[in-house]
Amino acid sequence: MWIRLLAKTSFFGKNQTKMKYRTYLIFGAPGAGKGTQGKVLGTIPRFFHCACGDVFRSLDTRTPIGQAFLDYSSRGELVPDEITVKLWMAVIGDMVGMHKFKPDLDALILDGIPRNVQQAEIMRDILDVRKVFHLSCPDREALISRLKKRALKENRFDDANEETIRRRLFTYEEESKPVLDFYGPSKVRHIDATQSPVKVTYDILSELITG
Repeated sequence: MWIRLLAKTSFFGKNQTKMKYRTYLIFGAPGAGKGTQGKVLGTIPRFFHCACGDVFRSLDTRTPIGQAFLDYSSRGELVPDEITVKLWMAVIGDMVGMHKFKPDLDALILDGIPRNVQQAEIMRDILDVRKVFHLSCPDREALISRLKKRALKENRFDDANEETIRRRLFTYEEESKPVLDFYGPSKVRHIDATQSPVKVTYDILSELITG
């Protein structure tokens, strides 16, 4: 039922013009620091940060789109890519309608979406991706240690399980990392995520300043 309702929902709401959003992607494996960098960049005037996790947490479950998300998540299933993009577009539409995000002035900073090549394909006509900042951390053991510490700090004890963490990293390598090839070397900028957060921010800002 929810899929039929969503199929009638346009990607672009009433308050949205059919323009591509000028976009910068923060990309990397779990624990690479995408959320941290996205939040910092989102504090800069004329940049609007939107994390996919925040999109899901802000959904109104009384709406058809919110119910569709709840229907899948309650069964422990991943939300299909097309519905994920529609969920994201619904929230962005609200941000535009409330003038929190002004697409004619603001650049989008995204993390967590697109999470795979299929989502990138769906969003091809929505996003004008200028650069992809790949927070690179080849040392997987360092990422595992970082994720364990974060899970314990946030009282997410299930996420502190090493087997769960390794499964998430495997999923990233198999499903998400090919997105870098989708956008190609001309747009991808590799940033050393093992540096201090402020140095990672500095490297990203240097790329933004040079265009």
